[in-house]
Amino acid sequence: MPVNKQSGSRMRVTEVEEFVRNPPPGFSVETLGSGYRVRCNEEKSLVLIDDFQSCGKKIVFHNSLGRKVKMHNLWEYSSTRKSLLSKEIYLLISACEEQSSVSNKKAARELSVVKQYVVCIDGNEPFTKWQLERGMDGTISSVTGESYRVDIDLTEEMESWAAKNLISDDLMKVKPVWRDASFTLKYYSDALFDFPHWLGFSKRTFKLRMT
Repeated sequence: MPVNKQSGSRMRVTEVEEFVRNPPPGFSVETLGSGYRVRCNEEKSLVLIDDFQSCGKKIVFHNSLGRKVKMHNLWEYSSTRKSLLSKEIYLLISACEEQSSVSNKKAARELSVVKQYVVCIDGNEPFTKWQLERGMDGTISSVTGESYRVDIDLTEEMESWAAKNLISDDLMKVKPVWRDASFTLKYYSDALFDFPHWLGFSKRTFKLRMT
């Protein structure tokens, strides 16, 4: 399967193995005894990838903020927002297959990872930038007065991409289930009586469209 297949011109999807073997411009890979350390140009790239294992090797993205970005004051929020709206955003997303098993007379479903992908979206691309701005503005009522959590979801876009590039190529026998196809912004206010957050009312989700 060709790597770096795109959804329109707004999303790039690259198998992890290919990303490490042939990193894109602005990235470099250092081989370690236990795995790899990946570095990037932080002025152009915003990496939101936790440390992970691939083919028995540990892969660490240096200076990554992780998939869940925590902010504790207005400066941190403003800095994160600026990065999201001006840089290429990199995520790790896994294609999984469901496996059914029976334990203690109860059916349980387990997910088996088939492939892992580094997915890139350009936060500065006009349509993507508009979605991010609208989504954050619509879910964050007051970053100085209350805590909140917002998930930015790419599941539907990965499903659309898979339909064109995985299932149509007969590389997967079943429709994949996508894991970690989102990233999270968490803002922690110092308000003493943050009732919406305590009661779970300050959790929001919005979906990004690439087509």
